[in-house]
Amino acid sequence: MDFDAYAKTAVDLVNVRLDTLDDLRALFADDREWMRESVADKEMAVFRRAQRKLRDVFEAGAAGRDGDAVAELNVLLETFPVQPRISGHDAGDWHMHVTSRGASASAEYLAGAAWGLGVWLCEFGSARFGVCADERCGNVYLDTSSNNCRRFCSERCATRSHVAAHRARKKAAVDEVAALPSAAVAPKAPVPVGR
Repeated sequence: MDFDAYAKTAVDLVNVRLDTLDDLRALFADDREWMRESVADKEMAVFRRAQRKLRDVFEAGAAGRDGDAVAELNVLLETFPVQPRISGHDAGDWHMHVTSRGASASAEYLAGAAWGLGVWLCEFGSARFGVCADERCGNVYLDTSSNNCRRFCSERCATRSHVAAHRARKKAAVDEVAALPSAAVAPKAPVPVGR
């Protein structure tokens, strides 16, 4: 069972826009094609509630509130219980799924997301749950860096944030020079030498 892949589904859900049913369908990758085809409008509310709960888990973990992250995950695990099943197409392809095939798209997806994130928390701690430091973004991520130092959800956000900080420092320096009295800034006139 690939717990990282299940935990990644939680990240994907938190970061996706859920304005329409098509937005939700776009969330399901190729290996979840049956979900894309079977998900219904009535499940939108379920996914939106779970999205908010999962965001709470990431925010609690990123803020160092492990107990809150665990409590939120436990609620999700109770709401979307794991019912493991073995699946595959031949003897060399057996693998585990977290719910029975008869489950709704929301039940299967959300059970996997909660289970994967729960296993991830137990393995690495909730300090590895991150919220992008770029204030314009807000996406969540799982910190897989070797020293738990990641601050951004992507290179794009990191670059954008660093460029904005550089420009702000540069502007502050220019503004500081402009605020100085003109005598302090103006070059001194050369002193005439002996006439």
